[in-house]
Amino acid sequence: MPELPEVETVRKGLERLVVGKTIEQVTVRWPRIIEQPEADLFATELTGETIEAVHRRGKYLLIQLTHWELVSHLRMEGKYEFYAEDAQENKHTHVIFHFTDGSELHYNDVRKFGRMALIPKGTSGSYKSLVTLGPEPLPEVFLLAEFEKGLKKSHKAIKPLLLDQKLVTGLGNIYVDEALWQAKIHPEQPADTLTKKEVATLRLAIIDVLKKAVEAGGTTIRSYLNALGEAGKFQVALEAYGQTGVPCSRCGTAIVKTKVAQRGTHFCPNCQKLRARNVR
Repeated sequence: MPELPEVETVRKGLERLVVGKTIEQVTVRWPRIIEQPEADLFATELTGETIEAVHRRGKYLLIQLTHWELVSHLRMEGKYEFYAEDAQENKHTHVIFHFTDGSELHYNDVRKFGRMALIPKGTSGSYKSLVTLGPEPLPEVFLLAEFEKGLKKSHKAIKPLLLDQKLVTGLGNIYVDEALWQAKIHPEQPADTLTKKEVATLRLAIIDVLKKAVEAGGTTIRSYLNALGEAGKFQVALEAYGQTGVPCSRCGTAIVKTKVAQRGTHFCPNCQKLRARNVR
């Protein structure tokens, strides 16, 4: 958490709230949040910069400024909170953007895993964390032929392969479980054993699940809130993730939880059967 739908919802909130605002000062309470440059220079360079747009690539926010681009990765618990006027920070507030109109944007992160990097404007495509990302989960760029080719090259289980962001970006634990449930594919099925029909079905499931989650404003598990302080609503539509013991809505078999690549994983043991490698 948060995954692509949550980050896209944050992006929309920030676009509405801070585009056009000029930064008067930046306060960095936890310097390790800043990947580059060092924290004092980060704050200095942002002084006087105006936020022109807020984009997203996978799970990364790309904040476009007058001369710079701010790459922000929320990781597990990062969140932005906007205040129309000076606000009381809490112990989890690590970066504060003070705007010239008196409003503030706080970056809060309970676990301190999130990271920010200030890079020259227009260079995000070659930034180290973004250069290896796969296509966005959109029909026009997430192409079936390329997806199939990538799957055939790997003996890995399908779940961890989807989590590594190289074949398609934006999927995390929640939405991989949901897409695999929708496609009726076991999370440990070796990627190179998927049939053409399964690959096509999985691609459509990924696109569909993420699209619906974006429309719902993401999924609220534990502490996720968007930049407007609102919770997402997709959790009411979850079919697999977090549904341990709940009857599968397709067949009535209880959803089970296991671990795949050290990640809690939910699936239907009846609808999502694991096939032997030589059984197609």
